[in-house]
Amino acid sequence: MDVFVWVLITLYTWPFFEFSVAQKTDDFNSTFARANESVIDLLGKQNFTDYENSTALDVEIVSTASNVVSTRDGTGFSTPSTTESTPPSMSPQVPLPLSGSLPPPVTDVSRICPCDQLKDQCDPNCCCDPDCRQELALFTGCTVKTVRGEPKLCGQDVVTYTISETIDGYAQVQRSVQQEVNLDVFCIQSTNYEAGLSLATPEVPSAGNFDGLYKHFVQFLFGSANNGATTSTVEPLTSPGYLYGDVIETEEESGGREFFRLPAPSVTAHCSDLNPAAFLREQSNRCMRSLVLKRDCTTLQALNMHSYTDPRLLSKKSEDARFVAVEVTSIVLQSLEGTQTQLNITGDLSLDPLLLVSVAPDSEVCVNVVLQVGYTVTYSEAGDIVNVTASLVLGEIDRNMVPMEQEFQIEFVQNVDQVALPSSGNPGYVVGLPLLAGSKTADGIVHSADSRGAFTLLHGSKLSDCLRGPHHRSPVLFGVDMVSGCTLRLDETANCSVVSEVVLGVLRGQSFPRYVASFGNSPPQHPMDWVPIRNQTKPTEAQSCSIPLSLHLEVQWTQYGSLVNPQAQIVSVIEVIHTNTSNLALLSGGSRVMSVTSSVTFVPVFAAARPGFKASPTIDAKLPYDFFFPFV
Repeated sequence: MDVFVWVLITLYTWPFFEFSVAQKTDDFNSTFARANESVIDLLGKQNFTDYENSTALDVEIVSTASNVVSTRDGTGFSTPSTTESTPPSMSPQVPLPLSGSLPPPVTDVSRICPCDQLKDQCDPNCCCDPDCRQELALFTGCTVKTVRGEPKLCGQDVVTYTISETIDGYAQVQRSVQQEVNLDVFCIQSTNYEAGLSLATPEVPSAGNFDGLYKHFVQFLFGSANNGATTSTVEPLTSPGYLYGDVIETEEESGGREFFRLPAPSVTAHCSDLNPAAFLREQSNRCMRSLVLKRDCTTLQALNMHSYTDPRLLSKKSEDARFVAVEVTSIVLQSLEGTQTQLNITGDLSLDPLLLVSVAPDSEVCVNVVLQVGYTVTYSEAGDIVNVTASLVLGEIDRNMVPMEQEFQIEFVQNVDQVALPSSGNPGYVVGLPLLAGSKTADGIVHSADSRGAFTLLHGSKLSDCLRGPHHRSPVLFGVDMVSGCTLRLDETANCSVVSEVVLGVLRGQSFPRYVASFGNSPPQHPMDWVPIRNQTKPTEAQSCSIPLSLHLEVQWTQYGSLVNPQAQIVSVIEVIHTNTSNLALLSGGSRVMSVTSSVTFVPVFAAARPGFKASPTIDAKLPYDFFFPFV
């Protein structure tokens, strides 16, 4: 009875409701038409076309709403019109000088091609690529076989691409479009704005909107407190030791604190002395220094070694930090020709720059000038600086070398007592990693904590002079064969013994190791896991003095372990040195040139591995005596 009453009330009030909706719609349309006329009169006839395009969407929505309420069926209920509205035309943007305009979104499913990646070129086996017309006959399949439209619609078009073979044996692409029904309860039955189902079109930068886009995105990238960005309420972590990126502090003579400086090039190649050194950030800088030799040789602090060895670094950031003095571990003297000599460091060593004046004009030479500085900072696990060492190269310069070049490096090494030494594999060597090498002592093997390794090879060319520096060296990498060398120039007055010693030192380098680790992680406490380097000197003739002309390292290695994961193991290292074949006394007629080479090869000595299998198991089955009862 209640349902019948509600039906009567609905039938009685429905005509008035329909009349009210239609009246409101007509009022809205008449008001919109009057607004259009006012805008046309205000903008003029010439701007009416642009205005009509910009309002096409709104007019279409209103007209669609009026069509929905205008039809009725025979039962007296309104039904929505089935007439499909035409999608609004997307007016192209005005092309920009550089970026151009964005293309309109593609809504026709037959024009969508996900595999079309190349512009104006045919993508192989892309059956929907419009650029593939002549290549279709050579297709072997379709990378995209089905393309669907908007999945939110209740009814969507599906395009299917198939390959068939013609009589001539060529491929033929067939395309079919079918209607697919979406069974989702919340699907969209119809839409009058197909672009609304796509992502929002981004705004193309132009001269008019660039400032606004810049302010919008720069606030997101570089947001600060003054542009409305939220600030974090989390307190920063406080640590008494240095953290990564912290500026290393020093203690001045007045008691104040300053930061540790490492010269680096600024905007130009010239040195800037205000570059701070950050904790755990290794740097390697080269810069130029302009100076007047007579005036700046003894007065410019950047040329004096004490400017780089006198700073006292603070071990940590807290107030109770102790200062750590810079310890000079190596000083190399370099001549004008580039020859380098290692200097023995004594207790009180003073090597201030000096200006040497000769009789010839403009021939002054400034000696003991800082050319290279290398710092090694040792730190603990808590971030405290334990030790700082410095190695310097002091050289001579004249007016032809001005402006001069300086090189500064800083590296950080964790305390050896608290961290394991670097490895080159676990356990076998990895191709491309440096060989572990060192010297044997009573406590075991001592080798460098440098990740680049202590086993190095001369890295030069035929144009470089063996007796003149600088000599660059490269680490010996496992599995990488190398050949390098230099040129040796001799004359009649050359001292054979001195030349032989210098050349051998250049080929071997400083602190030539005597043992090589058999595995990439051989512990130094186990000397039996280290292979000695055997030396073989091969003079061609018995001479009173022999000069080494080549140094060759032969590293023999094998594979150890299972066939699934074999490990590389070094079993032998041989150093072969070839000397000259004639005496220096026979080298007459002016200067002579000889080539000196250094090389390393890796020779595999393992036999071809053969997999071994166990014998097939035998079946030794014992059945009970009554298994076949009652048949037997």
